[in-house]
Amino acid sequence: MLKPLPSRPDCSPEAAHRFVIVASRYNNEFVQPMVEKAITEITTVEPNSKVEVIRAPGSFEIPFLARLAIERNKPDAVICLGVIFEGKTGHADLIAASVSDTLSQMAVETLTPVIHGVLLLQNEDQARERCLGHEINRGTEGARAAIEALRAAHAITTI
Repeated sequence: MLKPLPSRPDCSPEAAHRFVIVASRYNNEFVQPMVEKAITEITTVEPNSKVEVIRAPGSFEIPFLARLAIERNKPDAVICLGVIFEGKTGHADLIAASVSDTLSQMAVETLTPVIHGVLLLQNEDQARERCLGHEINRGTEGARAAIEALRAAHAITTI
């Protein structure tokens, strides 16, 4: 059973962060609603923040483009969004594992919050529930995680 979204962080009109969303074009009917929800959440909680969207061909290319964005654009946080469907072979599992490992390593190496919203799903029902829903939407969740991570990092660096 899916849990409802974590609560929305307090609105911070003075915050002005730079977010990059790296989103897969593959399975776009599920990814685009997550992108839209993430943008809406960021601009609601931090209206002075900027959001740039970079589109990757597929989920496998997301880590490369996220790393390039971190090095060239210097965003405060990166939100990675994609949908991978399990198939009859182990290919999807390999892609998902590679993406997961690379994103977590990237966050630690660059000291930039890299939010993992690349979903490995069994079917379209799961995708509809996680990507198209209003009560549970991984795009909204990713935006909230990015904001909370930035606030936690700020608290640590100002101690």
